[in-house]
Amino acid sequence: MHDHHDPSQCGHAHAPRHIYIYSPSSAVRDRAAFRRGVARLRARGHTVEIDADALASHTRFAGDDATRLAAIHRAAASGADVALISRGGYGLTRILPGIRYKAVARAIARGTHFVGLSDFTAFQLALLARTGARSWAGPALGADFGVADEPDEIMQACFDDLLAGHGEGVGWRLPRARPDAATGRPAVPNLHLKRATLWGGNLCVLASLLGTPYLPDLSGGVLFLEDVQEHPYRIERLLTQLLHAGVLARQRAVVLGQFTDFRLAPHDRGYRLQSVIDWLRSRIKAPVLTGLPFGHVATKVLLPVGATVSLSVQERDALIHWGHRH
Repeated sequence: MHDHHDPSQCGHAHAPRHIYIYSPSSAVRDRAAFRRGVARLRARGHTVEIDADALASHTRFAGDDATRLAAIHRAAASGADVALISRGGYGLTRILPGIRYKAVARAIARGTHFVGLSDFTAFQLALLARTGARSWAGPALGADFGVADEPDEIMQACFDDLLAGHGEGVGWRLPRARPDAATGRPAVPNLHLKRATLWGGNLCVLASLLGTPYLPDLSGGVLFLEDVQEHPYRIERLLTQLLHAGVLARQRAVVLGQFTDFRLAPHDRGYRLQSVIDWLRSRIKAPVLTGLPFGHVATKVLLPVGATVSLSVQERDALIHWGHRH
């Protein structure tokens, strides 16, 4: 796994940046992790601005709906280089109608990168559907920068690349896969797709947007998916929903990230995550790639949601490339 960047060769200064921390979803419960994350970012020389309601709490949420909407709009008005969520959880889908998407898109055009994952998928896809603006699937403050030990090196390197403005792609090694039983063909053929829109995120959250104006109507895309604490049958059921809704048939590729923290049951009798992957490959013509280093895991890359990318596979080497932005 690599991000195709050598800082010693890029010729760009890794300058301190302005990072705005806000809480658009669930309330921060692990305040020690929050403080560690802020301290680590500041130790790297960055200016870290904490939203006035970043630690607010209203039932399970980081403040009531109006409070969290205001936090999003303050993040957009902050002029920060990066607007980074404190955590995911739940809370964004219920406030999607109140977000001023054009204001967020203007902030992005001025140079603010909105970064997050999990529940943040709802914000990212609604933003893409409404404005076409690009955001970044990536870390959250507490779970990634606020860990008790050291933050993951690959996650940190990818985040540094975003801050420096020269991240250009992600490559990874596909897991070994048995050839198709019927044809003998490789599970993932060699391929090179050009000019496809990268989109996706958390599978549960994405599926919850079906039938709403907040899911992008994308054809010819590269769809990436991840989830946490979902049994393989639940993952299959969500994928079936996307299949029956016609979403999967319109994609040029489906890329599966990490599906973690689930427990198989005795009555599964051999049914497992690979069973779901095999089933999906039998139902759609587009290639299904696995092993993308993204999800509720320490080692995660940053992915530009809404960017035009190329996707190539050569044997077991996969690469999503979006190029430099200067």
